[in-house]
This record gives sequence, C-alpha cells and structure tokens, in this order.
Amino acid sequence: MKRFLCSLLFFSSLALAASGDEYVLVAREAYKNGERVKLDRQLEALHRLAQAHPLEPWVRYWQLRQRLEDDGVDNEAVDTQIAGFLASQSGSYLAEKLRGEWLKALGKRGRWERLQRDYPLLAMPEPELACYELQARLALQQDPSALEEARPQWFSNLDLPESCQPLMDRLVASGRIAEDDVWERLRHLFEAKKFSQVEQVARYLPARQTPNLKVLARIADKPQRYLEQNRLSAHPGRLERELALYAVQRLAREDAVLAGRAWQKMQDAFPAAERSYAWGQLALAAARNHLPEARAWYALVGDGPLSEEQLAWQVRAALRSRDWAAVQQAIARMPAQMAARPDWTYWSGRALAAQGRLEEAKPLYQRIAEQPNFYGMLASEELNRAILPPPRAIPLLLEEVNAARDNPGLQRALAMIRLDMRIEGVREWNWSLRGMDDHQLLAAAAVAYSSELFDRAISTADRTLVQHDYSLRYPAPFRELVEPRSRVLALDNGWVYGLMRQESRFVFNAKSGVGAKGLMQLMPKTAKWVAKKIGLKSYQPAKVAEMDTNVALGTHYLAMVLASLDHHPVLASAAYNAGPGRARRWRAEEPLEGAIYAETIPFAETRDYVKKVMANTVYYAAIFEDKPQSLKGRLGVIGPRRASPVDDLP
Repeated sequence: MKRFLCSLLFFSSLALAASGDEYVLVAREAYKNGERVKLDRQLEALHRLAQAHPLEPWVRYWQLRQRLEDDGVDNEAVDTQIAGFLASQSGSYLAEKLRGEWLKALGKRGRWERLQRDYPLLAMPEPELACYELQARLALQQDPSALEEARPQWFSNLDLPESCQPLMDRLVASGRIAEDDVWERLRHLFEAKKFSQVEQVARYLPARQTPNLKVLARIADKPQRYLEQNRLSAHPGRLERELALYAVQRLAREDAVLAGRAWQKMQDAFPAAERSYAWGQLALAAARNHLPEARAWYALVGDGPLSEEQLAWQVRAALRSRDWAAVQQAIARMPAQMAARPDWTYWSGRALAAQGRLEEAKPLYQRIAEQPNFYGMLASEELNRAILPPPRAIPLLLEEVNAARDNPGLQRALAMIRLDMRIEGVREWNWSLRGMDDHQLLAAAAVAYSSELFDRAISTADRTLVQHDYSLRYPAPFRELVEPRSRVLALDNGWVYGLMRQESRFVFNAKSGVGAKGLMQLMPKTAKWVAKKIGLKSYQPAKVAEMDTNVALGTHYLAMVLASLDHHPVLASAAYNAGPGRARRWRAEEPLEGAIYAETIPFAETRDYVKKVMANTVYYAAIFEDKPQSLKGRLGVIGPRRASPVDDLP
C-alpha cells in the first residue's frame, strides 16, 4: 500500500498543479452574481489552456444554468446546448444536477410531455421533481394512482415543495385527505414551530378554524400562561382543543410534571384519540428527562398510535428502569422494519437473555454481530467473539489505483475541495462512488488518503462490504502532534483518535455551523478558557485554527473533563459534545450500565456521537495495540448521580 500511496502523491501533485484555477474561481463568482458575459469569458480562457482543467465541465454547467435561468426552457438554442452537455457528461453528478434543474424548469412551465420523457433518466429524483412527474401523469393520462402515490407526502415531516401543492389540493377535494389528516400535519408544524406554513395547510379546514399565528407564537413562548389564561369552554371546539394540546406539548418540554398536572385537569373535555395523543407527548417528554412518570404515561396512551421517536423512548424508559420484560414488550410494539434495526435487535436480545431466554437471544445477536458498529460490537461480545479489525483486503493493483486517480468525477471532486468548494466537491465525490465494488472503493479511498482528504478516505472505505482496509477507515494522521500530547496528559490515544475522527474526520480546517474549529472542533469560548488555564500566554483567538494549538487545547480540555467525570470516557465523551453539566445530569440515581447510559442520552446528536466515539476507540485501540479489545469493558458502569463538584468547566 505504501508504494502506491507514494506514487499517488506524485501523480496527485501533478494533477492538482494544473493552471486555470483563477478562471474557475472568477467564473464561480460571475455565476453567483449573474454576470453572463464575464462567465463566458472565463470558459473561453479555460479552452485556451494547453492542458484541460478538471473543472471545465463545472464552468460549462454554470454557464448553462445561467442561460436556463435567463432564457428559460422555450429557447431552442439552450435546449440544444443542454442536450449536448447531458450527452457528453452522461452518468456524472453534473449531468444529474443539470437534468434536475432542466426538469424543474419544464415543470414550472407545465411542459408535461417533455418532462415525462426525460424524468426516467434521473437516477435520484428529488421530492419536488417527483411531484412534477405525478402532475404530468395526471395531466396527460388522467392516472388516478398518481394521487395515491402523492398522499404519503402529506404525512411526512418534510416541507412540501410548491410542486406538490396542486396534488394536495386534489387530494383534499377528493376526500383522500380528511380533516383529521389536516390537523395531523398542523400538529407537526406546531411542534416544529413552522408557523409560516400553518396558513397554507389550515386553509383546508372548515371556516373559522384557522389558528392565529400570533396565538401560536404566544403558546410557544409561554405555554403555562396560555393554559392559565385560556380556560376551556364547556364544549370546546376542535381549534380550541388543538391549541390547548399544543400548549400542553410545549409546556412538557419545559416541565413534564407540571404539564401532566395541567393535562389531568382538562383531559375529560377531549375525545379518546386526543387524550391518547396528549399522553404520548407527555410520555415522550418524561422519558427524555428520565422521569419515573414516563412508563405510566405510556400506558395511558393505550392502543393509540406512537411515532418512531415515541416508541424508541418507551424502550429507553424501560431500560433506565432495568425492566427487561417491558423492554421486550415495547420493542414488540414497533413496526417490523424499525424493530429489525441493529439497536433494537441488540436490546431485544439483551431483554430475552436477562429473562433467561438465552437460546432465543443468540440468533438476534448473530444477526448483527458482523456489523462494524456499536451494536454489532456489543452483540459480538455477547457471543464471546473478539473485537478486531477484519483481515486487510487483497493488496491493490497499480492499475486499480490509476483508474481511481483518472476517474473524471473524482478528479473534479478533488479539485473542487482544493479550491475550497467542499460542499459540491463532497457531493461529486460521493456520486462518483456509485456502483463501485470493494476494490474500486478502496482505490478511491487511497487516492483521497494520498491527497490528505482523510474524511473522504474514511467515508469511502466505510462503504466496502467484503474486502476491507481499516487503515483507511481508521487513519491516524498527525501522530507526531497527537501522541505526545496524549502521553503527557495520560490520555488513551485510541480514545483521543476516536473522538477526533468523529469531531472533524481529520479535516484540519474544519468549522462547524456553530463556530467550532479545527481537528478537535473547539468553540472559541472553550479554547480561550483552556488557554488561560494552561497558561498559554501567546494565545490569540485566531490560533485555535492552528493545528498544533488546536490539538494542545483540545487534549488539555479532554483531560480536564475526564478528571471531573470519574475518569469515565463515556461521560467525558458526552461532556465534550453536550457539556459537563448535562453529562452529569443524565446519570441515574443508581449505578447504570454504560451502554444504557449511552442509549438514553436525551439529545439525538450526543447519543449518536458517544456511541460512535466509543466504537471508534475500540478499533483504534485494536489497531494501535494489535490485540483484541472490549467495548463493554470500556463502557463499564456509570456511577450514580451525586452533588456536582464545584468546577468552572465550560
């Protein structure tokens, strides 16, 4: 592998040194600013280069998008140019992207015949285009099944594209969407505080039932005050009841016990289905807050429907109580597809084993034991199997690596990322991996690794099904910076790498949407605090983006968090993501199995984060130490909640 990577470094440096970058960057700005003439000139300049630039097709794409926006779909010249581009870039990300924009333009103009002809050429149609295609079927063939295919869109939590609205109008007019269905969608909008969409949906309700947006905003802000000031009438109508239900749901987020008391006083005025809905909302809030009321409130839901999130938290509430029979019953209530997921398969096995039904548990463990994830590892240990990376794949051939290096889509992706157009570069990279077998994926991962795009190497190597290379799935770059810091601070090097892999995928200049920076994704406030604590006198805010400073501050903060949380890596991982205070509050009154603690973290992002960090840690430790590891051993037992120590950790 090393000799191939060396050759890749040489060839990649030649490919990425191609001139013309400045034309691409100017063209991109010209496209953003709608400067058509300037954009055309940049494309002409690229055509004059002695060597073709890998991003010339992108500039051509921007040019055609601009012409499509300016001239529309009725211009024959634009039609011809787009058809030529799609033919020359057949199968590429750019072809899919431009075809999608072309079809949207056709849909907006009602060019149904042309849209229906070209729509099947899309590999991955977006919901907006799917609705245009359904409109075309209705317009051209009067196909009633198109409406039935559109109906599930109504019940999704996703925003409805404008192209779906005519279909929804017809569904309501035909009675396929009833008043209860309208209120179901409105509830989703209320819960997500998407008040701007409420009027659009509420127009399907009977007269005088449209919720007032100002009232909704007041409920969202002060639900308790609304409930106190707006007593239910003797026979409340649907709108009055729904506003009260929303207030209960919002109050439950702040104080589930208080919301439960308020609901008990008013529930008799509501029909059974609405009572069931309210208890489901209260039970979910209580379970997320690890309250003992959760299980009793779930029982009050009866046979009423529960969302997947509510079902998941019903299991988690039973796990916190270590009631394994209730765990099994709650999983049995899940839809089959949900229950078959690795998490619920594992916990179902654990529940059976805890009830003395070990022979019934084993097939469940075996079903997921080979999966390289948190639950697969735990299932493997239940079957007494060692956790080690699988044998390395058959070595790559030079021609396989060369084929990946010469892949036009991968070349464009590398060039886009190099020019700081990472989002589109990543999309092009992922698109170009479609249809690759394991060896082709590993060759692409090697190309990414040699270009120091470790995030692409990881995500690409993660896709292999049979032939694996965990040196690419779990790379350990920058060891000369990380290992000395880990050693001095007595940190588990595998854990540090497991956390960095999850934080930044080793993108050294990574910046999150909330402002966290660098390999260890430090927030500016935290970085400043740590710098002061360790006496880093030369520290300036800009230094957090410097690799050495970022690693120094991040490892010191890890050591401080670990020391304040019983030196337990599960707690410290949760604290690194969500804050030490929350990590402490999520403990139970009694000692709690580490896996259950991780499973019952209220924040979905932190829950997923902790599981992945700990799974990463096991693989890194196995690679570094070259011996089997135990995830269960690292998860251990979380000590009971106690008075928080006096510290000032951010």
